Amino acid sequence: MYGRPVGSDYVEHLTDKDLEVLAEAAGVPARPSELRTAPGQVPALFDRPEVFFAVLAPGREPVLAVSPFMVFAAVVHRAAAELASASHVVERAGARDKVPVFDGPQLAAFLESQARRLFLAELLASFARVASGHYRVRTAKGWRAVRFNELDPVQLVGLIDSIRAEERPGAYRRLGDVALFLTGVFPDYARKRSLGPFDAARLRRAAGLGPEGEGDLVEGSAIELFEQLGMRWYRQACELAPTHSARLAVVDEVAARFRQARRALNFMADRYLFPAGNPWFA
Repeated sequence: MYGRPVGSDYVEHLTDKDLEVLAEAAGVPARPSELRTAPGQVPALFDRPEVFFAVLAPGREPVLAVSPFMVFAAVVHRAAAELASASHVVERAGARDKVPVFDGPQLAAFLESQARRLFLAELLASFARVASGHYRVRTAKGWRAVRFNELDPVQLVGLIDSIRAEERPGAYRRLGDVALFLTGVFPDYARKRSLGPFDAARLRRAAGLGPEGEGDLVEGSAIELFEQLGMRWYRQACELAPTHSARLAVVDEVAARFRQARRALNFMADRYLFPAGNPWFA
């Protein structure tokens, strides 16, 4: 389904230092050049727990020379291994409350796919640096500077009408990424983010969703709205793309299983990215 070995896409993201650390931690006597010419073995190397502990073990100094993709690939594969034997995971029901949800097997099934693991690792690495700035739009009163922040979906939606048609699939894909990243890694922020009726309606229109009830979003429904938006934006990216590649097929898979992708990221964020004492994300 994926068209070419997923390992080839892993290797494209990994530096020679990444491959050195990967081979040493996994106990494989291979040089970076050898792994690049035989990339099919690379995803399986990330499955080895020694790789995760070499990069992100609690209480150890991080390997600062490795790339963000290396770190997040190790996190995603470690999560897949732990979820394979988990009957339930913890769901944040609010800023302080957590409840057990018995969907461990469903999350494990989502992460069984190498292509979906790659998707999540790429997603997390893509937000290691967030783009921001200004762009100019023509109005009835002349040109006006508009602020742009990649993590603000309302500002991102404002770009849709000002870009060329061939660029819109990529813009909708990034909107889907933002919705998944915010609800997966920073769900408390997504719940608390103030979305009044105007902004909520604007986002729904941009996603091709019908209007909903008036009034501000309550805490519980904010995540649900972002889930709906993320699913729809990913599907719009697939529908508007001029060609349908195997990579785009993975986007469509994630759209259909958006909640599982979000819950898998929730698990990773709580367990690996933000626990006390983590040297990477303190």
